[in-house]
Amino acid sequence: MTKLIEALLDDIAQDTDMSPERRDLLRDLLARVVMVAEADADTKDLRVAVRAIDELLEAFTLFDKWRERPKLTVFGSARTKPGSALYEMTAEFTRAMTKRGWITISGAGPGIMEASAKGAGKEHTLGVNIELPFEQDANAFIDVSTMLVTMKYFFTRKVALTRPSNAFVVLPGGLGTMDELFEVLTLLDTGKTTPAPVVLLDTPDGSFWKQWMTFIDEAVVRNDYVGTKDMCLVRLATSITETIDEIEHFYSNYQGFTTDGARGQLSLRRPPTGEQLAELKVAVPMFDEGPGYQVEDEQSLSFNFDGRNFVSLRHVIDEANSWSS
Repeated sequence: MTKLIEALLDDIAQDTDMSPERRDLLRDLLARVVMVAEADADTKDLRVAVRAIDELLEAFTLFDKWRERPKLTVFGSARTKPGSALYEMTAEFTRAMTKRGWITISGAGPGIMEASAKGAGKEHTLGVNIELPFEQDANAFIDVSTMLVTMKYFFTRKVALTRPSNAFVVLPGGLGTMDELFEVLTLLDTGKTTPAPVVLLDTPDGSFWKQWMTFIDEAVVRNDYVGTKDMCLVRLATSITETIDEIEHFYSNYQGFTTDGARGQLSLRRPPTGEQLAELKVAVPMFDEGPGYQVEDEQSLSFNFDGRNFVSLRHVIDEANSWSS
């Protein structure tokens, strides 16, 4: 079977550019297909696997066209009515982000999803729809022919909505919105997605996120289900200006994060001064063991990284961004 897989890869390579890494990944994928066939998996399970892979690849292909543009995912209720304060606020916000060069990603349905697409415009909105018996057709502000993918499964949809995004803004919503918000926070907290700002946006007189934060503080944090510091992953905002400022501040100095073995590395617009580096060592000492913090060049900072404490990593990013003030 190995020879057949290699022969198939050779045939593919004749018509498609294939790096060694890409060939290795395709070999693994084909080997797993063979393993599934040999295991005599249930047809229904196979159907789920095939559909999931197909949905993810379709989404990745769509997003790849826009890899050079920063992407913002907006979550919120499908029941928010046009003309309401939250609807209009969402549209105004994404309109402002489009002017700043951002692409908006939304669930493509009604309510907040519609408002975000309306504000951003068809040429700057990517939609990730979900097949439901009662909801939802793509809204009128999505270019369904070139800017939309439709998914059967919520788990593939959440991957598509979160994986390519550089920022997340969440408006008030119900179970779906809560599911999406907690998914994002879990991914950030466990390092399963790259660091990104998460802003919970409400109107100035709204109490939704204040009540949500009270629940988190009094029921979740107080009972030690998450640490007090974990909530640094979110920011509350009650205006468009606040929201934009939070997103832009997050990337004011920080540009990206990578790991190499036991070392983490931040890509920065500007390195710390000696005084700023000393303050960082005091603020986040856990990454300063052994070689500790080191300025590698004019645009990077490396440090010991345990591969798990992504909340402290966020504190390092916040410190780095304070250097640009």
